[in-house]
Formats: sequence, C-alpha cells, structure tokens
Amino acid sequence: MTDRTDWKESSGPAAPVAGGSGRAVRALTPWQRRLARFGPVAPAPAGVRERLVPGYTSAAPGVWPLLGLGEGMAAQLRRWSGWLGPLLVTLVAGLTRFWHLGSPKAVIFDETYYAKDAWALIHRGYEVNWPKDANDLVLRHAGDVKLPTDAAYVVHPPVGKYVIGIGEWLFGFTPFGWRFMTAVLGTLSVLMLCRIGRRLFRSTLLGCLAGTLLAVDGLHFVMSRTALLDTVLMFFVLAAFGCLLVDRDRARARLAAALPVDEAGVPLPDADTAETLRMGWRPWRLAAGLCLGLAFATKWNGLYILVFFAVMAVWWDVGARRTAGARRPYRAVLRQDLGWAFLSTVPVVLATYLLSWLGWILSPTDGSGGYFRDWAATDGRGGAFTWLPDWLRSLWHYEHEVYQFHVGLTSPHNYQSNPWSWIVLGRPVSYYYESPSPGRSGCPTDAGEKCASEVLALGTPLLWWAACFALAYVLWRWALRRDWRAGAVLCGVAAGWLPWFMYQQRTIFFFYAVVFAPFLCLAVTMTAGALLGPPGATERRRILGAAGAGALVLLIIWNFIYFWPIFTGQPIPIDAWRARMWLDTWV
Repeated sequence: MTDRTDWKESSGPAAPVAGGSGRAVRALTPWQRRLARFGPVAPAPAGVRERLVPGYTSAAPGVWPLLGLGEGMAAQLRRWSGWLGPLLVTLVAGLTRFWHLGSPKAVIFDETYYAKDAWALIHRGYEVNWPKDANDLVLRHAGDVKLPTDAAYVVHPPVGKYVIGIGEWLFGFTPFGWRFMTAVLGTLSVLMLCRIGRRLFRSTLLGCLAGTLLAVDGLHFVMSRTALLDTVLMFFVLAAFGCLLVDRDRARARLAAALPVDEAGVPLPDADTAETLRMGWRPWRLAAGLCLGLAFATKWNGLYILVFFAVMAVWWDVGARRTAGARRPYRAVLRQDLGWAFLSTVPVVLATYLLSWLGWILSPTDGSGGYFRDWAATDGRGGAFTWLPDWLRSLWHYEHEVYQFHVGLTSPHNYQSNPWSWIVLGRPVSYYYESPSPGRSGCPTDAGEKCASEVLALGTPLLWWAACFALAYVLWRWALRRDWRAGAVLCGVAAGWLPWFMYQQRTIFFFYAVVFAPFLCLAVTMTAGALLGPPGATERRRILGAAGAGALVLLIIWNFIYFWPIFTGQPIPIDAWRARMWLDTWV
C-alpha cells in the first residue's frame, strides 16, 4: 500500500503531448530543477484531474488471497474499509476513555472552576460565586447543593462550559457527569482524525494510523478524561480543519468537472475556466466558520487559529486554480474566492461568538444578572458609543477587562512551563496526587512503604519525541518539496503552538498543547508513510520500511500502556511510580 508522499501542487499548466494518450505530461518547473540538487524530484501525476482530485490507494491485489478472502468479500471490504477501520480505532479509544471515568472521585486541577461554572450556566445562564467548601459539598452530597446567585467574574467564553454542562445535565453534578462530554469529544476526535488522515494522505491505512496514535497519546487521553476547556477547543479546531479539507476536495472536483476535455474525454488545463469559474455555494467552508466560531467561544486563542486556517484555505484556492491552468492564480482568487471566503468565516465566527453569550445577554440588568451585565446602565453611562445597545457595550467592557487579565497573568505556578519545552515534554502538569498506605485505597498490601496515585497530563513520551523528528521531516517536505499536505500539518501545529511564544512571560501550561496534538500525530503518520517507501519501491525496500514503521508504532503503544497507571490515577508502589518519572522535571 503506497502513501503517495510525492503528490504536490502543480506549479503551472501542463502541456498536452501530441500523438500521446491525450494525457498531459508536466515537465519539472525551474523551482523543482533547483530542488533537484537535494535529490530526485518525483513527478506529479500527469493528468490535471489526477492533480486536482487524486484517487485513494488500496491494498495490493495479492493481500486478499493471503487473507483467504474471495473477490466478492474483498470488494465489500474495500468499499467499507474507509469507515470500518476508523470505527474500530474509535471503539478502542472510547473504551479506554470511558473506563472508570468517574475515578478519581475528586475535583481535580481546574475542574474546580469549569465543573461548577458549567453547572451554573445550564441553570442560570451565567457563572456564579461558589463558597470555598463547594467542592466538598458537591462530592459529599452527589451534587445536591444549593446554587448561589451572586454573579462571578470569569475569564473564558461560555461554549466549553456549556459543553461540559451537557454531561452534568444528563448524568448529574458528579465527576462522571462533568467529564462525560470531554470523553465524548475526545473519542470523536479520534474518529475525525482517522477520516482526516485518510483524506489527507489518500490512504485508509495511514488515516487509521493517525487515529491510533491520537488514541494512545497520554496528553489527549488525560484531557479526554478531565473537565477542562482545552479538549473542547481541540475538538472544534480539528473539526474546522476537517471541514476545510472536505471543502478543498469539493472545490477542486468542481474545477476539474468544468475544464474542457479532449477527444478522449480527458480534462485539459484551461486558463479561462481556471480564472473565471465561480465556486458557488460552499457549505463546508461555512461549517468550518461555525467550528472556528465555537473554538473562539471556548477559548480566545481560537482567534489565532482562525487566522492561520484562513490563510491556508486561500493558498489552497490559489493552488487549485494554478493547477487548473490559471496564469494569474492570485488575481483569480482575489476576484472569485476571497470575498466569499471572508464572508464564510469571519462574520460566521463573530456571530457564533456573540450567540454563545445569549444566556448572559438575557440575564437581568438590575444587578442580579451576569457579571458586568448592568455596566452600561451604571458605571458606563455616557461616552461616544451610547448609540450601541447596552448589552453590547457591557459585553465589550467585560471582554476588555478579561483581555487585561489574560495579558497580565504572571502569577507563578508550580507547573507552569515555557512553550519551548512543550514539544519535548519538559514540564507536564500533575492534576491529582495521593499517597495511600499499603492495603488502603487500592494500594497493594505488599507495596512496601506507600503507593502513589497520580493523574499526570503527560504526552506519551515516545510519540512526542518521535514527533520532534517528524516535524523536521514535514518541514523539509513543505519547504523543499512543496508538499501541500506537509504545509497543512505544519499550519495546524503552528496555529496551536506559535501564538503562545508571544506570551512567554505569562503563566501558561503544557496541557494547552493538546490543541495541536492531533497534528503531531499526522506528522508522525506522514513520516511513517515515508518509511513505507514511495510508489514503485522494491519489495525489499517496502519490507524494511514496514518493519521500521511497525516497530515505531508498537513501541509507542507499549509506551502508552507502561504509563497507563499515571494517566488514570491507579495506585502503584512508589518505586514503580519513580521508575516512570523519566525526567526530573516530571516530579
């Protein structure tokens, strides 16, 4: 099975070959000739349709007889493998994430904020101030506690807390209830990544590999079992990326269908079509705008991701029109696509963000509603913007205060880390730690001095350290081979990681990296695909590549199993816990 790592965007229209099969053959561009000094440049697929809409790979014909399957059964499996494989991977991910989801039976780390805020939002429409002993009361009385009425000042938009609140509404104000929806989204994100990887690499095998890597990533696993906002943010970001990927394929298919054909019915590049065709209704781009709006309404760094993804989508349009034959693809995109691309994303994002505050907007304005809800009618009276609705002025003031809080947050924390260290797992975050004595709270009686029960937000080490090398390979693929898939993966990593470098003085944490963890899995998958070998590689090369890639994946899975106790809070002897503290900074 090939991974087709040599597909690139076309750099110009192809010239048909007279007397040939009717297919266009593209010679190397000057840029590719300059790159040839670094090694051979594999030719892109010859036909313009194949360059616009590449096909999917399938297993070699000899695989099915080896498995004892007839042609009929093999055809059925080929037809359904695009969903069966991802669903099997998702089933495993779901079983692990929902296993003892209510354990530890405690309010761990920042659940102390978001679990209670979620409960208040679904009952009042705004967050409230809880008493200091609220966590003990909630756990002791199974959530049957009186809901306060005083509004609370909070610094994150409401969507992520509404999502957490859905689980509480379904299953009660308990650890299982407030973790339910993050487990659901964490599981569904594995399914999405399988399908995204399949579409990106045109290979069901590589798509399932990407999902498997995400399923066994410790950071994603722990975050899927904890009621924090970052898992919700990651889900909407990944969904937006998937929507843009589907939109890319559909737009390019529309371009391919509009191109003129030769006497053999083969599409030919055409400058007029490529520069003037209007793409029309693009619902998947609108869906991407909705997902990005929900991401922004979960945490503000979703706005940076909107910028990165919008630029990426425009570049994709440029590449599509250039491949179809446009002589001035940037001008064509500016005239035909850019305006609609803007309307499909930015206004949708802003409208989604405003609607997310509807509970706060509809709360009372007499001082008993949401925090700052009555600001425009009290402290904010007068000024140059009194023609705006009071709710909008109050909300703007609230957002300004929140911005000042975020940029000025420098309070030291024991588990804070610099974004430079995230990729190498420099400082993971301990969400929960107990030291039960032997024979108590699940600690084995023969444990010795004591046990350790910890939930550590730590990426699976071998996966993340492999991702360091994978990112270097993907960067090379993008910079020197102009591989659009490598650029897409890098865009996802950059969107979730690079903005934090502007706030290195701020108190920030490693678990923010869960937003770009799926894209690290795609980078490792792309590298594994390269290990498998390019199309046309010798059988020996393929066998060696498959052995290397398989060994890497098996080691990553073993690494996840080894760290399972400290991902789930299982009590283990203290010596076993120390053996898993591979770096001093993990303690």
